[in-house]
Amino acid sequence: MPNNHIAWVQAQTKYISESLLPLSFNIAGLIAGTIIATSFDTVKLVPWGFMVFPGLLSLRGAIGGMFAGRLSTGLHLGTVNTSLLGNTDYAYTLFSSIVTLTCVSSLALSATSSLFSLIILGRTIADTVHMVGVLMCTLASSVIFISPLTFTLSILSFKRGLDPDVVLYPVISTTADIVITLTYVAVIWLSLRPVGVVFILFMDALLLAVSLRLYAMHRGSESFMETIREFLLTLVVVSVIVNVTGSTLDRVSERIQRFPAVYMSYPAMIDTVGDVGSIVGCTLTTRLALGEVSMSVGDLPRIVRAAVYPWVSSLALFMFYAVASSLMFGLGSLGYLVVRFSLMNLVVVPCIVAVVLLVTKLTYGRGLDPDNFIIPIETTLADTITTVALLLVLMIGG
Repeated sequence: MPNNHIAWVQAQTKYISESLLPLSFNIAGLIAGTIIATSFDTVKLVPWGFMVFPGLLSLRGAIGGMFAGRLSTGLHLGTVNTSLLGNTDYAYTLFSSIVTLTCVSSLALSATSSLFSLIILGRTIADTVHMVGVLMCTLASSVIFISPLTFTLSILSFKRGLDPDVVLYPVISTTADIVITLTYVAVIWLSLRPVGVVFILFMDALLLAVSLRLYAMHRGSESFMETIREFLLTLVVVSVIVNVTGSTLDRVSERIQRFPAVYMSYPAMIDTVGDVGSIVGCTLTTRLALGEVSMSVGDLPRIVRAAVYPWVSSLALFMFYAVASSLMFGLGSLGYLVVRFSLMNLVVVPCIVAVVLLVTKLTYGRGLDPDNFIIPIETTLADTITTVALLLVLMIGG
């Protein structure tokens, strides 16, 4: 019996450590938070600076999440091979669809943010045009780096015996947040200078031209068009949600202008919550594709138990974020941050796991590809739920 108990403890430790390893990459998300915290004055130079920032993170996460999910499932099924060059038509068609969707998503975010800005917030048309240019340029610049990196990392991790379902998205999402944040601050700075405006217009035009070219090349491909069609359904939901997140972050920024430690941890926290959902979702879709589980009620306890390990790992990371932020900006805030960050985690992670299970059930049961929906929707909702939870816990006790 004691041996059985020891074996059980060792097994639980192994499962938690396997989740903690990829999730620990989110610690690098503190870099993105530090960029925002130390660039507060630059972002505030434009009236929509904090409003659209979550939308950029969410859309890049949604597109990158779908790409990572499709690649990891494709590697398990053999529709993507382990060669960086001379890969399958499916792999390159998928890559082309990601570039096209980046353009479509930037236009969708620009449209919804413009309406929200003009009608709800009363911004000027000049502010709106400025915002659209910055949004498109930021996403265009990021796709040049992030998409090839995702493709390369998925193949290298699989070749080295790692499970891309667990490893890929947490690493990429954190990298993407750093790239997006750094690029966004730089593009805002450039947009206020004549030479910078020329660069922004060039990048916007380049993204549009390349996307149109790729669409013309692949519009006869059913795989390409299916990816575009199914993601567009997700995009409608994502575009609306990110504006709610942005307006909430605007309120957070007004409340904590003198509390940069929270900004430092913000990207890392939303990353971690989204990554817990991605680990649960990617693992589940692969197991569904391989026939190892179904979405029946009988399999639900096994699926939920598997989500406990990344949840425990994420709670440990939230506490680490509180400590790291306090060391950076003053230990006097340590107790304040530990309590509020832990409370946030205990609320938002179960919500995200429930979202993953619901989206999987609805899409898989209707014959759709869950990989096109799960990560885009759950990461966007993770951003929103975490941001709303952040505002609520900051209101506790003043």
